Amino acid sequence: MTSPISKISSLTIGTVESVAPDEIKVLLDIDSPRNTALNTGVPTPFPRINSFVLLPNESGAVVGIVVWLGVERSAYPKRQGLKDFGLIDLPFPLRKMAVCPIGTLLSEKNKWRLERGVQSFPSVGDPVILPTRDQTIAIVTGQGKDSRVPLGTCPIAHDAPIAVDPDKLFGRHLAVLGNTGSGKSCTLAALVRSAVESAQKSIKKPEIPAGAEEAQSGQDNPNARFIILDPNGEYSKCFQDLGAGCRVFQVPPLTNTDAAEFTLPAWMWNSSEWAAVAQAAPRAQRPLLQEALRNLRSNKQITLTIENRLRARCKSLKSYLLQFAGTGASGFPSNNNCGQQLSRFIEDITSYCSALAGDIKTRTERAAAAITQVVDSRKWTSGGRTGFNDFGDNDLNTVDQWIENILQGFPQGEDVGTVNEDSPLPFDPQVLAEHLESLAMQEGGSASQFISTLTMRIKGIMSDPRMNGVINPDSSVSLKDWLDLHVGSDGGANGPVAVIDLSLVPYEILHLVIAVSSRLILESLQRYRKHNNQNLPTVLVLEEAHTFVAKRLPHGDDIPSPADMCRGIFERVAREGRKFGLGLVLSSQRPSELSETVLSQCNSFLLHRITNDRDQELISRLVPDNARGLLRELPSLPTRHCILLGIASKVPALVEVKHLEDGQRPESDDPDFWNVWTNEEPRPIDWDKITSDWAGSEAEADDDSPQEGGDAQ
Repeated sequence: MTSPISKISSLTIGTVESVAPDEIKVLLDIDSPRNTALNTGVPTPFPRINSFVLLPNESGAVVGIVVWLGVERSAYPKRQGLKDFGLIDLPFPLRKMAVCPIGTLLSEKNKWRLERGVQSFPSVGDPVILPTRDQTIAIVTGQGKDSRVPLGTCPIAHDAPIAVDPDKLFGRHLAVLGNTGSGKSCTLAALVRSAVESAQKSIKKPEIPAGAEEAQSGQDNPNARFIILDPNGEYSKCFQDLGAGCRVFQVPPLTNTDAAEFTLPAWMWNSSEWAAVAQAAPRAQRPLLQEALRNLRSNKQITLTIENRLRARCKSLKSYLLQFAGTGASGFPSNNNCGQQLSRFIEDITSYCSALAGDIKTRTERAAAAITQVVDSRKWTSGGRTGFNDFGDNDLNTVDQWIENILQGFPQGEDVGTVNEDSPLPFDPQVLAEHLESLAMQEGGSASQFISTLTMRIKGIMSDPRMNGVINPDSSVSLKDWLDLHVGSDGGANGPVAVIDLSLVPYEILHLVIAVSSRLILESLQRYRKHNNQNLPTVLVLEEAHTFVAKRLPHGDDIPSPADMCRGIFERVAREGRKFGLGLVLSSQRPSELSETVLSQCNSFLLHRITNDRDQELISRLVPDNARGLLRELPSLPTRHCILLGIASKVPALVEVKHLEDGQRPESDDPDFWNVWTNEEPRPIDWDKITSDWAGSEAEADDDSPQEGGDAQ
């Protein structure tokens, strides 16, 4: 029978030469394996970069990952009992390696379990041993709830299965990073598929009475919610066989027969999103825009009645008189211009009196008489010419008080209850520009000039045929129906995955569509928790994240752009989403261009091949594990291989993602240049059809017209 001591001795491959918190240097024995170790029970490649070794201590064994291998020259070693080795003094190669400690391997009831952190570091001279097959698998494979969703296998650990805990992976946010063609899309598809399939297999099925099988069949659907924002249209056909199917939404014209029309009516936008897309200036235009949205959401329309015209005229004159406050209108032509303005004001309000009634009519008539006295006291006539003397500050203050007396006769702002500019209440966005103009007229002064560019932009947006199908659809949809379709219905009855294909959304509103959709999802989950005192686990997946969650760049303008809104909502999701059950999954090929706020909130990473030095440098600062050796392998990773780091994995692990069949892969294959060049795959071209669609032409070619090369009948 082999004793534990003799077993450890048979696995010993070296001794500790130096110890640091982040690196342990090991001197390999002369007779340690040079290519393949046979003393672990199965042939094991050793020594290898990223392989594991153990350093036994009083609490178990420190697990180290090999990050460096090398040879140093020294005097030929002397071995006890063999004196002839010292007769010739020749340089002899000593093999050494550097190891990073990554955890502690413990034994419980004849089972191995890995814990994060190192309880006790080894000392110089301590033995270094090779892990057995069971120990290696225990290092990279989680146990219990930590291994509920399989991701792939670990090539450097006897192809041990790699599985993760979805609560840690999705609840603390995940970033999938790598160059184009490195396999990010397939990894995302495999991860979503594996999560749904694992949940479906783990559903506890009650005993079904005879004859009730059909009634119970719908209870097998997992109550999962994955929402994929797909700007490239890659995932539409990946998940049709999952659970109750996959909900696919596409911007018209539909190219996928299984897709439903995606709409995001403009009345769902909040005031900040309206201000961003319309580029509303914060001081002059945005307050009027907010008031207009409040009015329209509360069904309060502004019409140009005679009362509104009177109020606008009074406010206009008050704005004009502000320039003379404290000084009066003295000297030519200021005194003459002021007198003419007051005279025209008297004519206007006097003409309004015939259509007024009640208190407001009385106030207007009294004000007209009082202001007339002030004007007549400064008016002069000589030789057929008329002019005005200086108006003192007291004169103009008297005029201002009478104007204010008229304005006090109008009802103040009406109470519209809890309705505000951000309430998701339907209204017709086509009337927003007209309503803004009416508000500006009512405000008087130069308000109409200030909002002229704003109304032009809104009219341009609402009249653009490329956007109408999304922001102003023919068929109305309620907020409840929108959430039921896109977030998911009760119990996940309409499927666990929703793919929003945004490949045909005009670029002018693409950032806005993604921002509004994400905000609606987040706020719906916030209110779910408010009413139910528990969260609704949902995963939001964003492809091409570097385009929509880019770094904040100074643009010297107080007006937020749609890109700023898009970045802002995802920073909010990254910071607050976990509290409401919203997990974020980002996929990007340029991590160095991502928002630092969003990337710093990701606690797990799946790293594919990355060759850019700036991206590598950023990742080395972000990853939470001591994984320098694995990170150095990033430029040489093959397709479908990635490195799993972070809270979802106790140790950094190299993962070979499971293979997907053709119908389950995203449509992101590399272009077949050679097959097209050699005519093995035809590529017919119809530029007429493309240009007609590009230009928005509805006219189609007549099917009965003669074709080129054919005879007219």
